[in-house]
Amino acid sequence: MTAGFDAAGRRVLVVCALGGFTTLLDNSVLNVAIPALRGSLRADATQMQWMVAGYSLAFGLALIPGGRLGDVRGRKPFFLAGMAIFTVGAALAGSSPHPWALVAARLLQGLGGGLVNSQMIGTMQDTFTGYARTRALGLYAVTGGVAGGLGPPLGGAVIGAVGPDAGWRLVLLLAVPCGVITLVLAARHLPPARAQAGSPDLDVVGLLLMGGLTLSLMLPFVQPSIGTAGLLWLPVVGALAVSFFLWQHHYARSGRRPLVHPALARSAPFAAGTVVAMGYFGSGLAFSLVLVMFLQEGLGLSALAAAAVTLPSALSIVASSALAWRAARRFGRYTVSVGLALSAGFMLASGLAGLLASRSHLPVLLALCGMCASAASGLVIPPLQASVLQHAPAEAAGVAGSILQMSQRIAAAVCISAVSGIYLHGSSAGASGHRLAYWHAVLTCAGVAAFALLVSLLRTHGRPGLPSHGTRTVAETSAGQGSGARGGNRLAFYSIPTNNVDNCPRVPSGACRTREGRADR
Repeated sequence: MTAGFDAAGRRVLVVCALGGFTTLLDNSVLNVAIPALRGSLRADATQMQWMVAGYSLAFGLALIPGGRLGDVRGRKPFFLAGMAIFTVGAALAGSSPHPWALVAARLLQGLGGGLVNSQMIGTMQDTFTGYARTRALGLYAVTGGVAGGLGPPLGGAVIGAVGPDAGWRLVLLLAVPCGVITLVLAARHLPPARAQAGSPDLDVVGLLLMGGLTLSLMLPFVQPSIGTAGLLWLPVVGALAVSFFLWQHHYARSGRRPLVHPALARSAPFAAGTVVAMGYFGSGLAFSLVLVMFLQEGLGLSALAAAAVTLPSALSIVASSALAWRAARRFGRYTVSVGLALSAGFMLASGLAGLLASRSHLPVLLALCGMCASAASGLVIPPLQASVLQHAPAEAAGVAGSILQMSQRIAAAVCISAVSGIYLHGSSAGASGHRLAYWHAVLTCAGVAAFALLVSLLRTHGRPGLPSHGTRTVAETSAGQGSGARGGNRLAFYSIPTNNVDNCPRVPSGACRTREGRADR
């Protein structure tokens, strides 16, 4: 998996992958522990919602400030601080005596997790170049998919082995040894912090406005009991969005560097890829959650039995991710679209199975559908994330990765809240109610995935998404410059116009097409 990287690069990649795996596994493993946790702590619906979605809220709030701080102050100190905060939060979560204490611990974990993940993209952008960078970003994306797939079966196995009361605590404490190991390896192997020369420009006002905008977007979905009063948040969201846009424009005109790099603000490929990632990430996480809920609450399976049903999904995403680059070389820019189409199709198949199949055959059918949907995600996650982040200039790598992850977290909060609400609202009518509610919830997930597919196809066929006169993809620019560059031009699914040098990400050779259309070397 790490062939083509030198020894130092492999160590950095292992640290980044382990950091991403630890922070994302902790979130996914909680899904299967929800029933045990609810019974043990006697938590109500609001407290449970905050335990699940509060992590995403704090995670999203920390991403962009963390990314910008890493860009200007150096990434290693913030990575170590974030992992330490996350590990302490995990220890507090596993020993929480009260639901609100657990909520506070989860918020602390989310803050640390966001700070960690905001440094990893920039670290890989700094460490790798050319096709090696594309592969590193793809392998990092794979760890997120593996963590999401492995969480439910691992959590179910632990709860089944030691019982519900001790099981959910042990599940949450799994992050502690992983966090300690990551801290030790990061302290030894991450490159030293390299702050930007001169006086750092943090754009504090931009950070505050972005934080307020993120909070106002996510809070109504984290706290669904707000109900129709959530509509009152719309003017707040609009005012903060307009204020942020105007401030960024003013900040850039004054000769300073705004929070959102001008190259990102002008990049239609980056925006389109982010929308696709939001749709897929939100629908995939919501589908995983509602599947576990249906298995335990609708079919009455134990946590261990539910883990057995979801285990093939975890294994399939590992296998498909390993083959993603071969698929990318074969299907080129259509790889992401193929994966999205397959994922939406198998989500629908899972919903139909839940609606029509007999009780005796249902666990096997759900396992097969989940396995195929997870296998399809291996075709989506690595190449999509790698291609989107290729449009980020090196000096804004941390912010670009943070924007992408924050967008995914917002999508996750929205989709998880909406889909779980659909299921819980419709599952009050006995066994038949659970089946119908599962169908409606999965249909919603498939619809969101289908929207992501539509955007992906439009970007594939649209003029901005295809190389043309005066346009080169980043992978084409860097093909041949890094080890394993063969086939690099097949992996950039979204191209970036390079008729203006300011739009070009930094590449090792400095190759960038100028306004006159010639390539400067």
